[in-house]
Amino acid sequence: MQEKITVDGKEVILVGTVHVSPESVQEVRETIAREQPDVVGVELCDRRYEILTKKKQWEEQEITKIIKEGKTYLFLANLLLSNFQKRVGEELGSDPGAEMIEAITIAENCNIPVSLLDRDISVTLKRAWKAMGIIEKLKLIFALIAGFFVEAEEVIEELKNQDVITELMEELAEQAPGAKKVLIDERDQYIASRIRESEGKIVAVVGAGHLKGIKRLLQQEKVTREGLEEILPGRNWFKHIKYAVPVIFFAILTYAFLSAGVDVTLQILWYWFLINGSLSALGALLALGHPLSVAAAFLAAPFTSLNPFLAAGWFAGLVEAYVKKPTVADFETLRDISGFRDFYRNRVTRILLVIAFSNIGSTIGTVWALPYILNMLGLV
Repeated sequence: MQEKITVDGKEVILVGTVHVSPESVQEVRETIAREQPDVVGVELCDRRYEILTKKKQWEEQEITKIIKEGKTYLFLANLLLSNFQKRVGEELGSDPGAEMIEAITIAENCNIPVSLLDRDISVTLKRAWKAMGIIEKLKLIFALIAGFFVEAEEVIEELKNQDVITELMEELAEQAPGAKKVLIDERDQYIASRIRESEGKIVAVVGAGHLKGIKRLLQQEKVTREGLEEILPGRNWFKHIKYAVPVIFFAILTYAFLSAGVDVTLQILWYWFLINGSLSALGALLALGHPLSVAAAFLAAPFTSLNPFLAAGWFAGLVEAYVKKPTVADFETLRDISGFRDFYRNRVTRILLVIAFSNIGSTIGTVWALPYILNMLGLV
């Protein structure tokens, strides 16, 4: 899939690729050899380039750092997506991103400058997440999980059909317009701007989903990426809820103490501790966490639910990481995870599951406990 246009007097050859297709690798190879460009551009940023080229990227991850920085869900989402790409790539006989690596390798062998055209992946993901509403986020999470269980063979024929890219873009725009704007439209604009700045004839290797948008933008008189590297302010409703929970809880305690006395107040504290702690511990248990991790979730949840800066899963995850330290082999086999059972067998992903399930349990416990306590006091 190619488009050839002239921009500001220089020739631009856009090569639209499927990231797990061997045909795309061959097309990139043939296009660069035929066109002999002055510059080869690829749809990568510095970080994604390192991810594709550094084989030991997973071993270099510090699991405790991921937990403390609150990046558990981002790491899990990335793992689900990369493993699905790997499974499809294996069926097609091509590694994910192989066409990008091929373009860079050929360019370097021919002493052709390489331009990394894409915006930093961390900026893109942060902007996308903050631009999405709660429904969009839930849809995206569901799609990632569902995609993990889809047989790779089911998407092979679709990937060979170029029209499926357009269909996917349209579906993304419908299901998650906030994400589509950041993941597709903004990156089209960013990449087009970078291409315009290149000197001489350029072969730009981009994902097929970006081809039409980039071509349209390049045909405009001016393309800017101003403001596209800023982190947008998020929708802070969840943050407000986290702050509201302790306020509501202590208001209930005060009311209970003044209107019903010490015994009822202690009873409320007991139910809060029991409900919140038990459901968080249940989450850790469902993740097959170590008994100490389950205990940590139980003890931490009643307190972390009242602190917007902490999460029960962090404590349970850190305990799990301490008692069942991941080995080098666990990190090396992250990309080999091919089923849900593998998430439990691998110590790294089990830690992440302990964190996620403990946090979910604690959240459910909070949502359940507050109305229960209000009902005890006859307020609902």
